Amino acid sequence: MVELTQVKEMIRTIPDFPKKGILFRDITPLLLDKRKFKFCIDQFAKKTKGKIDYVVSIESRGFIFGSALAYKLGVGFIPIRKEGKLPFHKHSAAYDLEYGQAVIEIHADAIREKSRVIIIDDVLATGGTVEAAIGLVEKSKGIVAGVYFLVELLALGGRKRLKGYPVYSLVSY
Repeated sequence: MVELTQVKEMIRTIPDFPKKGILFRDITPLLLDKRKFKFCIDQFAKKTKGKIDYVVSIESRGFIFGSALAYKLGVGFIPIRKEGKLPFHKHSAAYDLEYGQAVIEIHADAIREKSRVIIIDDVLATGGTVEAAIGLVEKSKGIVAGVYFLVELLALGGRKRLKGYPVYSLVSY
């Protein structure tokens, strides 16, 4: 039987990556362990309440969890990509980074009006990326039924930006 403490133990901390002063949380060892990876997807599925139409994930590590969760729930998967990666009509949202701005996009026809979605990503840090993703879902007239993360970095306060949305993270630092 896998426990959340075992999941947390599988996440490797790499100091000073991608730049000095950052503690990078590397999920690769967790993904290598089929039992613990399955446990994570099962936990997200158990947390999901009510009818869900789609799982929406943010590029790129979010895709790992999002596609597996969509499969587990038997629903569609919608990718949110970095700017310039989607070939069709799209909605865009800009958000702030420590060193500038970034843009994410979703196909304009991906979500049907009033569709209930779960948004999932690997890490909740400052919350800017997922806040932009929520904006894209709502611009598409979808309903955000939950926002899920493998890891939450508590000191960065990202959860505060997500008030009004059900937020669930498996492990926190």
